[in-house]
Parts: sequence; C-alpha cells; structure tokens
Amino acid sequence: MEKNEQGPLAAIPVQALTLNLTRSTIKMQHSPSWRIDKTNSVHDLVICLTGGGEYEIAGERVVMEPGCAMLIEANRQFVGRAVSSDLYTGVAQHFTLDVFGRMDLISQMELKRSVALPRWPMLQPLVRHYRESVPLSSTTLAQHHMFMVFLTEYIEAAFIGWRQQQEASVDNPDALSLAVMVAASRIAADPLDDGIVGTVLASIPYNQDYFRRIFRRQVGLTPTKYQEFKRMERAMGLLAGGRSVKQTAEQVGYGDSYYFSRMFKHYIGVSPAGYKAAERRHRDGQFPRGEEDGLVVYPLLSRRLRDDSGEGDAS
Repeated sequence: MEKNEQGPLAAIPVQALTLNLTRSTIKMQHSPSWRIDKTNSVHDLVICLTGGGEYEIAGERVVMEPGCAMLIEANRQFVGRAVSSDLYTGVAQHFTLDVFGRMDLISQMELKRSVALPRWPMLQPLVRHYRESVPLSSTTLAQHHMFMVFLTEYIEAAFIGWRQQQEASVDNPDALSLAVMVAASRIAADPLDDGIVGTVLASIPYNQDYFRRIFRRQVGLTPTKYQEFKRMERAMGLLAGGRSVKQTAEQVGYGDSYYFSRMFKHYIGVSPAGYKAAERRHRDGQFPRGEEDGLVVYPLLSRRLRDDSGEGDAS
C-alpha cells in the first residue's frame, strides 16, 4: 500500500471549521535563563526556529529543537525552560479550532505531543516570515491563513487516530455530522483496505442503517461507494504518474483490469486510457474548447452516480 494521500482533515468541509487566534503571536526569544510554569485556557502550538527548549507536560518530557512543533492543549499545565546556549526562538500561537462553532476539534483527535515537521525546509521561511510580520497587538487575515498551514502540517504529522465517538442523541445534528466527517476521513485515509467500511461502521455509536442514510445524505454516496470513489481517486494519481492501466488496477485492489476500467469510467466519467490521454494533452498545454483555463471537468460525482447510490443501498 502506498503512503496515504488523504490527511485527517480531508473529509471535513472548510465551512465547518472555525479557527480563532485568541491573541497575537508570541515571538519567542528566550535566553538560557528562561523558565515558565503556567496554564493557558486555549490551545497553544509552539514551533522552534533556533536553540532548544525542554518541557514537562502531564508527566511527559518534550525536547524542542529547530523544526519541531508541539501542541499544549487548553487547560494543561506545563513547565518549560531553555536548554541551549543559543537563543531559543520560534513562535507560540494561542488558538481554538471548532467544528460548527461549538465543538472543539482538537479534543476529538489523538495526537502526538510533538513532532519534527516533515517539510521543514519549505516551512521554515514561512514560519520566519510569520514571526517577523505579525502585529504586536492584533491578528490579521494573512496570519490566520498562514497559521492554518502550520496547524495542518502539525496535525497530519502528529495524527494517531480519532477518539472513540461518544453516543449522542440523533437529535444532536452537530455530533451526527461530526461522526459522518470522521467516518469519511477514516475511509478516505485507507481506501485500499477491503474491511475499512465495516471497521468504521462498527465504531459508530448509531444504528448502522440510519447512519448509512445520513452518510449518503451528507457525502452524496453510501460508505461503500465512497470507498470505491476514493480508490478511483487514488487510481487517477497513479495513472497520471505513468502507471499502466493494468498496474494501476492491481495497486488499487482490482485483479481484473477490464472490471477496473468499467468502475473507473462509472465514477470518473472517462476511461483510464482516456484519462491518461487527457493528462498528456494538458501537460502539453492542449485543452479542449471550454477548458482553456486548464481545469478538466470530469463528472466525478454525477447525478446518475448519486442516484445509483440510493437510500435503499445497504452498502
């Protein structure tokens, strides 16, 4: 199985999230004698640029070095100190991240306390710019957008899994919508696992038939068909990367390349060979009439496909 292309936030609609920076960024510049012992009422993401620091949080020792990011959850006491002769510099940003403006998303996830950011060479200049450009007493639109990049990078590197969803009343639409998002995220993260839908549904604290209907209403496909669609998205990347139709079929779990081709066209709206040809034309700058902007419009989720996954489908 290839590395997952979908992060834990991939199935959460942008409009469902509310990021709030509760204060301007703390521009860390700590001497070797720096010490701190405090508790914040909101979450705090710390990113180290130079030097080093050491923290104790809930009995866990965390060492911060350049390129490391650490999350300190809301209402969590922490003790920190500098541990290098060089200045310990970086950024510390207080924030909240809510779903539907009411539910704390961070509390729904199991996350590693600290990680080395995998794309640090790319992120380091942006973190430096973020630190140098933020105002002293307010937050800006650009600051929100840049911080969301850092937070997403941290979550994708630190993500362990979703916490067990608590049983909630079907009359609580927020909890139910979050459960659908979590289920879709788990399926999208591992669509090549034949048993992923069963595993996900078994962990949902709702009646499965009822949950399938709600899932289809919100996502547009039943859980099983959503998994098939995500397999086809994975296949699109493999085909665009130069894999043959047969190789792609095998890598996304289809032993019969002819059956795979039928499924691909069913979900994507074009055959695998046609998709590869279109990708080659677009790389050469050739676009059909109406696609001069370079956007290929495939009927990825056509009305027919949505109708085919009707509520009577138990998958």
